Amino acid sequence: MILEVIATSVADARLAQNNGAGRIELISGIGEGGVTPSFGLIEQVLAAVTIPVHVMVRPHANTFFYDEDDIRTMLADIRIIRSLGPAGIVVGALTPGGRVDEAAMERLLAEAKGVSVTFHRAIDEVRDQEEALRTIGKYSSISRILTSGGKPSALDSIKTIQQMNRICKELSITLLAGSGLKIESLASFISESGVTEVHLGTGVRVDSSPWKPLDPVKLHAAANIVASFSN
Repeated sequence: MILEVIATSVADARLAQNNGAGRIELISGIGEGGVTPSFGLIEQVLAAVTIPVHVMVRPHANTFFYDEDDIRTMLADIRIIRSLGPAGIVVGALTPGGRVDEAAMERLLAEAKGVSVTFHRAIDEVRDQEEALRTIGKYSSISRILTSGGKPSALDSIKTIQQMNRICKELSITLLAGSGLKIESLASFISESGVTEVHLGTGVRVDSSPWKPLDPVKLHAAANIVASFSN
């Protein structure tokens, strides 16, 4: 079991590592669902922690459909991010019709060669989840998919996540479940869903607010719950 925690600052990253997180998703714009953080922040976080850091590559929060200018921006960002040495990136692209944008993804994955890739919650806006999963499964460089099961909270999508998890296992992809997860419901969610990785954001922040720092007490509690499923 792995606990991934959203970090938006160096302080967040240190708190996450010191209180049991197994991996960090580094983003900016947490209130917008996450956009690409600055290169300076990436560099400083990588210098501050030793656990894996996966960096969001998302040029704006308007949509998951990207035009040519957006793609070129993302390619440039990936090139620089790779040079800084994170463990992975978090990226995704859809067509206006709600399918995985294979042409865009092939270009982005070619630039991301050598780092782990997570396909982010764009998966929750596709028109057909199974079709999207099987499309993503064609790319061996994509190692995991972050999802809430198509709803704002993963807690409302347990059956869908169970089904997605079965397909992902068939495709040798790890399903990372997140959005809406809180300490109080974390153990039952893991037990019912069968996932092996969970992703927490506001659920481990002070007052569950995106604008407040990570809460060490909540982090430690989440890490203990996740660890209990590893035994």
